[in-house]
Amino acid sequence: MIARRKSRPVKVGNITIGGGAPVTVQSMLSKRADDISGSVEQARELEAAGCDIIRAAVPDIKSARLIEALKQGVGMPVVADIHFDYKIALECAAAGADKIRINPGNIGSAERVKKVARACAERDISIRIGVNSGSVERELLAKFGGATPQAMAESAVNHIRLLEKFDFSDIVVSIKSSDVKNTIEAYELVSQMCGCPLHLGVTEAGTYRMGIVKSSIGIGALLAKGIGDTIRVSLTDDPIKEVRAGADILKALDLAGGSPRIVSCPTCGRTNIGMIPLAREIEKRLEGCKKSITVAVMGCAVNGPGEASAADVGIAGGDGCAVLFRKGVIVRKVPENMIVDELMKEIDSL
Repeated sequence: MIARRKSRPVKVGNITIGGGAPVTVQSMLSKRADDISGSVEQARELEAAGCDIIRAAVPDIKSARLIEALKQGVGMPVVADIHFDYKIALECAAAGADKIRINPGNIGSAERVKKVARACAERDISIRIGVNSGSVERELLAKFGGATPQAMAESAVNHIRLLEKFDFSDIVVSIKSSDVKNTIEAYELVSQMCGCPLHLGVTEAGTYRMGIVKSSIGIGALLAKGIGDTIRVSLTDDPIKEVRAGADILKALDLAGGSPRIVSCPTCGRTNIGMIPLAREIEKRLEGCKKSITVAVMGCAVNGPGEASAADVGIAGGDGCAVLFRKGVIVRKVPENMIVDELMKEIDSL
């Protein structure tokens, strides 16, 4: 078990972030804010894919109506993403947002930040302070010689203190860079400087393949150290892929309760069965499974049950057949054309 960093709990709609609550997966709508129906439809698709919290960019006052539409259209919490204009944040708070994402440093004076904090406090709305390498204040850039992890961490802490000055403490913090190493170091620093729950992510991670690699390294390294309370995998791709990648990162670290974990061998010259399509089919069939189990898909009937003896259930391929096993003990032999169905029956009986 990973020893999680202690953070204070923050409510975001019907979900708790921090305080030992399960790590949640977030994504962001890619539809235009003025495409209300398209945005709601996309949000519903993301919710069905397992997204826990959805964020929407709100670029102007009139776009705040999107927040109200999303609240009516989905059951998951809705986050309004605001830049520069504090009045948009006030409008989104009035529209029912569950969380407001701002960078207090770019929405103007302390008095404007105070107005946002007051509006959120009155409605039990949390605030995410979003700091990234492109939003660090000039004086900190000069002090640290650029957007270093130290500069980002100090920027975040300054914003936390500003909100706390206005008696507001329902704060979640993100502190992202497109540089994986800087992201990890920045989160490590801020995790020691405050008790706020942390929203993890590598910003501008890139297209699907490289974006998943960078996000898995950055987010995974931090989660493995117990740092992080909610995550978003940022991809230049369909947001549903972000949700699936985020869920997979949690599964890999045994942080995703109520879902199966698949282990499968990479195949070799001993394999006498079509492992790749078999593993893919089993993975697809398990998408709706809510059991916290390990399922093994092995290519060799000789070594498979032994190598995957810790799995709750699994199959190991042979020549035109496979053996079905539980905890390394062979249960029965099944023909090749019945492998998946027989495995699913065994899983259903667990």
